[in-house]
Amino acid sequence: MRLSYKAVGKDGKIATGIIEAKDINEAVVYLRTRELVPITIVKKEKNKFVEAIPFFKRSKFTDLIFFTRQLSSMLVSGLTLVRALEILKQQVVGVYMLEIMDGIITDIVSGSSFSDAIAKYPTMFSPIYCSIIKTSEESGLLDRALIRLADNLEKQDKLQSSVKSALTYPVIVVILMIVVVIIMMIFVIPQLSILYENLNIPLPLPTQIIVGLSRFIIFFWPLVIIMVVGIFVLYRRFAKSPSGKLIIDNIVLKLPVFGKLIKQTILAEFARTFGLLVGTGTLVVDALLQTAGSAANSYYKNAIIDVSRKVEKGLTVGDAMSSSILFPPLLVQLVRIGEETGKLDDSLIKASEYFEREVDEQVKTLTTAMEPIIMVVLGIGVSFLIISVITPIYGLIGSIQ
Repeated sequence: MRLSYKAVGKDGKIATGIIEAKDINEAVVYLRTRELVPITIVKKEKNKFVEAIPFFKRSKFTDLIFFTRQLSSMLVSGLTLVRALEILKQQVVGVYMLEIMDGIITDIVSGSSFSDAIAKYPTMFSPIYCSIIKTSEESGLLDRALIRLADNLEKQDKLQSSVKSALTYPVIVVILMIVVVIIMMIFVIPQLSILYENLNIPLPLPTQIIVGLSRFIIFFWPLVIIMVVGIFVLYRRFAKSPSGKLIIDNIVLKLPVFGKLIKQTILAEFARTFGLLVGTGTLVVDALLQTAGSAANSYYKNAIIDVSRKVEKGLTVGDAMSSSILFPPLLVQLVRIGEETGKLDDSLIKASEYFEREVDEQVKTLTTAMEPIIMVVLGIGVSFLIISVITPIYGLIGSIQ
């Protein structure tokens, strides 16, 4: 069971935390071995609100970056792992992160390795993260591995932020446009349609379309909601199926403008993750399989797995990658150079930096180009609405004259 304790140390300072024990007596013995005199020991109650809403249990990516960077700095300075974790725990903000820190410290003090301790929290530490930590523990290079992990996570966060920033503006504009159209359909168009009916004004085709759509939304709004929810649920099921994910991933890669950006992002993450695994001592085939497991796109995942199979049969990584059109010649050439010089990890890191620069440039270009495109689309939509609303009024004025 998880027990929350409050104890006094030899220096008179109060210490608090959470430990795993069979009962309170075992917890007392454990605290005394650490020269702590227990004051209170109570069973740790789970937060029902947090348990009911999984979103609050999900750790932020920035928390992982902070944890990795700070821990690497303290280990480099000569602190032991347990002492570094205890100091780091005092700097952590957030209930879920504190629980993770308590659990890790308890497991390590009880005799578990650091990699086994963090593997219990897959929502925070990915399989690749745990694998790198395990390999570095065996080689005695945990501090260096944490530094490289921190660098990798920071670059990954920067890359994801760049892509998100490029997509945020158009998404917000589209959402606002949909909201405005819905308000028009529910509140404005019905009033105008009543006016047109009272005046016996003949309605042009655009106005008839708008009025008909408005009436459908007002009178059949439950059906509209059911249709929207149904389409969303069907899409989610289709996207989770192997065949559906392949189709969607293929469409994503072929999207105009965005497809190229997504490809560059995938290649940057592939090169960085593969290079990090190889650099920390992971076997090439294992590194490829682990990298494939983290790939977001099914086509690239299958291509990386295919490369690992060919490497296992005796081919070099560069030759195996050259048989797939998903890997550009530049990446293949850099991998071949890295294999020839014995510095595959360095070549892969350089490749990832190149693709990251490409993503940055495309994001800047896309952000600049999206503004006029969105303005044109908005202009067409607004013009259609205005023409639909004003045309009957102009017809009435013409008939009066």
